[in-house]
Amino acid sequence: MAILLYRLGRLSFRRRGRVLALWLLLLALLGGGAAAFSGPTTSKFSIPGTESQKALDALTREFPQAGGATGTIVIAAPEGGKLTPEAVAPVTGAAAKVPGVVAAVDPFVSKAVSRDGRYALVQVQFATGVDGITDAQREAFSKAGASVADLRVEHGGEIMRGVPEVGSTEVIGVGVAALVLILTFGSLVAAGMTLLNALVGVAAGMAGLFALSSTVELTSTAPILALMLGLAVGIDYALFITSRYRTYVADGMDGEEAAGRAAGTAGSAVVFAGATVVIALAGLSVAGVPFLTVMGLAAAATVALAVLVSLTLLPAVLGFAGVRVLPRKQRNLDRTSSVASAEAHGGPGAGSGFGFRWGRVVARLRVPLLLVGVIGLGALALPVQDMRLALPDASTEAEGSPNREAYDLTTRGFGEGFNGRLIAVVSGDTPGATAAAAKETAGLIAETDGVLAVAPPQTNERGTTALLAVIPETGPTDAATEDTVNAIRDRVESVRGASVALTGATAVGIDVSEKLAHALPVYLLLVVGLSVLLLMLVFRSILVPVKAALGFLLTIGATFGITVAIFQQGHLADLVGLDTPGPLVSFLPILLIGILFGLAMDYEVFLVSRMREDFVHGSDARESVVSGVGHNARVVSAAAIIMTAVFGGFVLMHDPIIKSIGFALAVGVLVDAFVVRMTLVPAVMHLLGRAAWWLPRPVDRILPDLDIEGERLQQEIPVQRQAAELTKV
Repeated sequence: MAILLYRLGRLSFRRRGRVLALWLLLLALLGGGAAAFSGPTTSKFSIPGTESQKALDALTREFPQAGGATGTIVIAAPEGGKLTPEAVAPVTGAAAKVPGVVAAVDPFVSKAVSRDGRYALVQVQFATGVDGITDAQREAFSKAGASVADLRVEHGGEIMRGVPEVGSTEVIGVGVAALVLILTFGSLVAAGMTLLNALVGVAAGMAGLFALSSTVELTSTAPILALMLGLAVGIDYALFITSRYRTYVADGMDGEEAAGRAAGTAGSAVVFAGATVVIALAGLSVAGVPFLTVMGLAAAATVALAVLVSLTLLPAVLGFAGVRVLPRKQRNLDRTSSVASAEAHGGPGAGSGFGFRWGRVVARLRVPLLLVGVIGLGALALPVQDMRLALPDASTEAEGSPNREAYDLTTRGFGEGFNGRLIAVVSGDTPGATAAAAKETAGLIAETDGVLAVAPPQTNERGTTALLAVIPETGPTDAATEDTVNAIRDRVESVRGASVALTGATAVGIDVSEKLAHALPVYLLLVVGLSVLLLMLVFRSILVPVKAALGFLLTIGATFGITVAIFQQGHLADLVGLDTPGPLVSFLPILLIGILFGLAMDYEVFLVSRMREDFVHGSDARESVVSGVGHNARVVSAAAIIMTAVFGGFVLMHDPIIKSIGFALAVGVLVDAFVVRMTLVPAVMHLLGRAAWWLPRPVDRILPDLDIEGERLQQEIPVQRQAAELTKV
């Protein structure tokens, strides 16, 4: 591996003009494809095979006029006043005229008027699903009845859910990344080149993603996740390779050789670090959830592109930059002075600097630091025991947004249950059987604890499918509502002569959460198992991969604990701009585990690969640990700060899903990089000593030698040089 990447790095450096031209051509082609073939994203969260999804599919076939998107218009009279049919009629009429609306139900006909007569709900049914609603239709709906005098009119429902957009918030992360790179490298050229390299990879990945969006159903969060991860790892990988290149150049090596060496050593670590991220993200497909699979594969493809860019375009750009990647003070030094400067900056043979001082502190205080770290992370994980999961509803949207205003007004007038209505779908072979089953179903549901009301059944034209609107007593994400849904499903199993299924946004959310909870252990076992095996190949050790996995468990526990404390329990919620605490989004745990595991292994590979490299080249086991921390502390710290800044920028978005994902990833990176990888990992490595690199001989014979530390590269380069000199003679 090291030799192959060494040759690739030299080739890219030597043919830098062609490499740059190829990447620019690829970007142009992908950009053209995105412009020509991009399609809309979707906000649907569905899982084929669940009861709620089967019911929705049946509605689309048997009752199409009830299978489209829905909207709700909430009307409120002034305080102390009451609504009248004449006052509400203009609102209902305006809603009925919205393009694509098949029905707008008068609240006085449907009896959707509050007991005090002050509030009313107009149910609006569209002909197409949410993804078929255009911006023009949504705007027309949001204005329906808004100008009626003396009435407060709010528009909500599934068609008013905000679609997260990539705006200016991520620019903050890029700005912080640029600042950290300048401070790390001391060179504007090196910082700009590293950042540009990452942006090229992200641009290629995003363009390719949107080029496929017309044929692949993308959720609205998939492009944002791909952007988030692609930008973060792209900067990290370029930073790691550029740092190694600068060390070699400062040591007096010529540019082409330095690029080859950097690609062969640091590039090998990047390949396997990227492989762990790709495995973790692609592994999301085992959950059997389409929208999660697409999110994982989209992000995995962007990460893979970031690796490819770092191994090809980066050496080419280094060729254009030349010695300008070094700080100005180092550029005109002779070889002897360069070596001394390199040592001062953490280069070969360096023994001073913060990284080495910290490595020695950890070596001396390994036991106390290990105990404090483990106990502290365990304490931070305590809130996890109260963690609740659900799909987000309008109650967690930003205050002042249309959907949130409609939700709050509905709650005020009718109670939270009216925001989480359920739909019982009764399907029979004949109209008579369906009618009898619908009547029996309505009675059973009405007697269920937690049910506030059941509306009279509505039937399709053939009379074979009936709908019953069910109003629970509690809100969509309330734990009591989940109990009510399960109780209803248990009771209606006794209905004969027709099938009964419960659906609606609330039921879909419950089914999604349950499916993901069942998939999580399988996913965790698969991803951790494959990644541990990959790390065994990389480090040729049993204990190093196991230690890496155990450290990750501490990371994920503390991250979940902090996220629950803020986003669910509301502690310090104002600091992240959260208006209303609530359950975490149901796919956050599995998504967070996948992403954080991959990123955690990035830092593991960066740190431990240098430890392994020094150990293989003859250093003492404990000295190699200090050396690994010393040489890489600066790079890992910079990478973690950059990644935290990129993720943290998304916390400023209003969408609660993106906000929680960005926050959890930012916290997870900080915890893993500075507590687990920079403190606990070297502490454990010091305790293990040479045993850390133990590998049973039978296993050693089976595993292929990937040579990530570049041992064969060190042996082959002198031979190549000697052969070249003989050829010249």
